[in-house]
Formats: sequence, structure tokens, C-alpha cells
Amino acid sequence: MSYIDIFWWILYFVDILLFALVTITVAYMVFFSVSALFSKIHEIPKAKSQNRFIILIPAYKSDNSILQTVTSILSQNYPQRMFDVVVISDHQSEMTNMRLAQYTITLLTPNFEKSSKTKSLQYAILNLPEFKIYDVAIVLNADNIVETDFLEQMNDAYETAGTKAIVSHLLPRNRDTSSARLSTVFEEINNSIFRRGHIAVGLSSALMSSGVAYEFDWFKNNIMKVRANAEDKELEAMLIRQHVYIDYFDQIYVFNERKREVQDFNRQRFRWISDQVRSFIKNVRFLPVAIFNKHYDTADKIIQWMLLPRSIMFAIIFVMCITLPFIYLSIAIKWWVVGAIWGFSLTLAVPNDLVDKNWDKDFIILPLTTAHDILKSFTQKIRSIRKK
Repeated sequence: MSYIDIFWWILYFVDILLFALVTITVAYMVFFSVSALFSKIHEIPKAKSQNRFIILIPAYKSDNSILQTVTSILSQNYPQRMFDVVVISDHQSEMTNMRLAQYTITLLTPNFEKSSKTKSLQYAILNLPEFKIYDVAIVLNADNIVETDFLEQMNDAYETAGTKAIVSHLLPRNRDTSSARLSTVFEEINNSIFRRGHIAVGLSSALMSSGVAYEFDWFKNNIMKVRANAEDKELEAMLIRQHVYIDYFDQIYVFNERKREVQDFNRQRFRWISDQVRSFIKNVRFLPVAIFNKHYDTADKIIQWMLLPRSIMFAIIFVMCITLPFIYLSIAIKWWVVGAIWGFSLTLAVPNDLVDKNWDKDFIILPLTTAHDILKSFTQKIRSIRKK
């Protein structure tokens, strides 16, 4: 067999493999993008009783935003006797801690050698007074801002859902850079496909790292079992395996800070990809049993973690669509088709108000900057290896 024959065999194999992976991912996204169009906004009747909340806010080096977050949550029109705020201030300045201490909150100041959100939440649970009784635990990030009726809405939604976990709608506080705008777009795609689309067909919503309310006793018992830094992925897996439905309320807003710098944006994306891979590896063994026992939520979640991350899929489709026409045009046609279908699914998932004058520029600039950032990191690693 000649080298040319080997080249074509390798090309066909890589083409078929990548196309199969991309097609499965695109089909999944198209299905739930279309399903999201038929989702109905929850009608939230007024709750007959008021739950007692504990709001947990892990704050790691968040001196610039934590005070605004605490101010917003303390400005609720919900009775103050019915909620407590706990801030876990990790590696923040003494000045920030002094200011936080002036608020009517519980301030915890751990000093972890290796910090993580999981450790902060576990530290908070371990340091709660035993005489305190709560019904619901809400986890917020240190850059979150909520409206004055947030707790009232969460109380009504929690009673309406009748489940152990409900998810709110994350919205941006800023859209002042390409990274921030694209981060907003990607989050709204997540809301459409993995939350509204899933709820529309009766499956559980995807969990988030903030703006989530848990039944307190469930959270207290299960957060202590989490070992990974991506606590939301592990808690999501626990909820699904325990057959607990995760509900989503599109009209309850939590505002968060979007990453302004490309490097931060890329770092966040790479961390999410690694978290997704770890979640799939850890839970894939449950897939056959879930399918056999018709536990559709569990099967769907594992399949979801198995799909290609969108950034990787975008890179694959882009490279194949650009390079294959110069090698073998007929092979490229199917990539153009699947790329167009994927673009259609994203169009359905993105709200119209996010498609503004910066839309085209952002989608051109960010991939180029991302590629430059990856190349720069790779070059730095090569240099460090040579020095050793």
C-alpha cells in the first residue's frame, strides 16, 4: 500500500469519525432548540407559606463585587427574620472583611491553602449553628446581583415546583467587550437548549453554579459528599441519580458579571470542558442501567456530557469546511450542510435582542484571539520545557 493510499484511508477514517460525533451533537442541539420554542413560562401562584432561607455566598478574591452582592440580597422585601446570609470570605482583603462585618450577615473567613467553591460551601455548612433551622439553601456567586423581590419569587417558585432543586435565569451585568457579549450569547444558548428545551419535553433542567435553590436538608447532606471543584456538576449528578427533578424558572433573574478579557473567557471555557469530561467519565457507568430502567433524566444527562463541547465542535466544523474543498470537494459538502443546520439551531436559541451591531465583529474577532491565546500558551510551555 502506497503512502497516498494510507493518507486517503486516514482521511476517510478521521472524516467519518468526526462527522459522526458532530452530527450526534448537532441533532441533540436542534431537537432541544426547537423544543424550547414550545416551552411555556411557569405561572407562579402566590405561596401560602414563607420558607426560611439561607443564602450562601462563597467569595474568593472578590473585593470589587462582594459588597454590591451583599447589599442587593439584604435589600429584599422578604421578611428579614426569614432569611440569613452567609459570606465565606476566602483570601479577601482585611478592609473588605471589615466592611462585610458591618452588615447583618454571618461572615466566615477560612484560609484554605488550595481554595475552591466546594470547600467554601462545606465550610459554611460545618460552621452553621445547630439551633438554626432552614427550609431552602440558595447559592449565589460573589458577583451576583438580585432584585428586591428575588426571595419572594424564589419562595413562590419553590412551593410551585414541589421539588428539591430549582434554577433561576442568569442575565449579564455587563456587555462591554466581545468576550462579555459572547459569554452572554453562550449562556442564553444554554438556557434555551439545556433548560427551556428540556423542561418543555419533561426532562430536568441543567444545573448552574449560582442562582440555584436547594432543599436545605438535601443540600446539607449532599454537599459534604462532593469531592470535585465543579460542585454544580456533582450535585447535578446526585440529583439525577436520586431521581430528583430539577425545575427552571425563566422569569426569576440573577445578574452576574461576564468575563471581560479573552484570556479569562478562554480559561473559563477550558475549565468547563474539563469539568464536562470528568463528569462523563465518572457517570458513564450508570448509562446502561438508566436506559434499561427508563430513567430518562439520568440517560439524557450522561449523553449530554458525552457530546462535543461547542467550542471544539465549532473548531472542527470550521476546519473541515475550509480545508476539505481543497482536498476532495464531495467530502466537504456534508460538512457545509451540518454546519448550516448547527447555525440554524443556534439562531433559534439566541434571543433577538442579543443580535446587535457587534454580532458579526464578535464572532470574527474572538476565535482569532482565542487561537492566538492558545498558541501563546503552547509556546510558553515549550519554552519552559526547554529551560528545564
